[in-house]
Amino acid sequence: MRRSIVLVLSSLLASGVLLAGCGDVEPESDAGGTGSGDAASGEGVCATTDAKGDLLAQICEKGVLTVSTDPAYPPQSKYVPADDEYVGFDIEVATEIANRLGVDIGWTTPSWDVITSGGWNGRWDMSVGSMTPTNDRQQVLHFTEPYYFTPAVVAVHEDNTGVQNLQTDLDGKKIGVCSGCTYEQFLDKSLDIKGFEFDFAIDDAVVKGYDTDTTALQDLSLGDGTRLDAVITSSTTAQGYADEGNPIEIVGDPVFYEPLSVAMDKSAELDPATLVDAADEIVAEMHADGTLSKMSEKWYGLDVSKQQ
Repeated sequence: MRRSIVLVLSSLLASGVLLAGCGDVEPESDAGGTGSGDAASGEGVCATTDAKGDLLAQICEKGVLTVSTDPAYPPQSKYVPADDEYVGFDIEVATEIANRLGVDIGWTTPSWDVITSGGWNGRWDMSVGSMTPTNDRQQVLHFTEPYYFTPAVVAVHEDNTGVQNLQTDLDGKKIGVCSGCTYEQFLDKSLDIKGFEFDFAIDDAVVKGYDTDTTALQDLSLGDGTRLDAVITSSTTAQGYADEGNPIEIVGDPVFYEPLSVAMDKSAELDPATLVDAADEIVAEMHADGTLSKMSEKWYGLDVSKQQ
């Protein structure tokens, strides 16, 4: 496995000052070097591409693919201060994409709303952060085919007995979601993804937005109705939080399934077209050769790489 170049100040992270999901705080950059230039080693896409003067060519020349991630979103992505590294499903997917390009990988941790709004100004090349390619995001971002599909579920405090029928029991309830995420759009009935239909069964929810799903789950764990009546998040995030011994549980069936894709900035100064094509081909290869299935089984205990 190629070495990982951490582009955030690990000392800040180790002291608990996370540089993601905190309003518009931007990450510190270049705390870990400039890459090893492995593109010249005869490996991967960079060894065979004819790209010149565009974003892919620049990445190949630098020998580093810079990827945005959220270090507070396990099991997709988590920063481990003791080891000074990121771990998780998204981390492994991004690292494999870099490997198949033939370059090293670097990490940066902007807030979610900054990532989804586009206009990255070259601060990172790609987002591998479990992003849903909603129609509005497609206006500013390029997307690959989905690399996995995750169930969106309702989590409640383990003491809750009032939420059993998701068609009626959540109407008017206080529900926590990550701000700007598809779960918020689901509750306000604005979620729109070409090729998908949704049953917006929950009416008049009192929506409370959080910087991350984990923060919402932390508020839910304080007690049934103390701050929240429920949280909508991915089944993987909710189950992972419960498995850590927290007093929450998933209730009912998934409220919807969402496709999750690799994203790249449409407004990049250098043409991103060849990078988009290369990333899309790599994701297709990872589906075909079983890599995504194996990663999914490792991190989630089930294969979510295939559409339900």
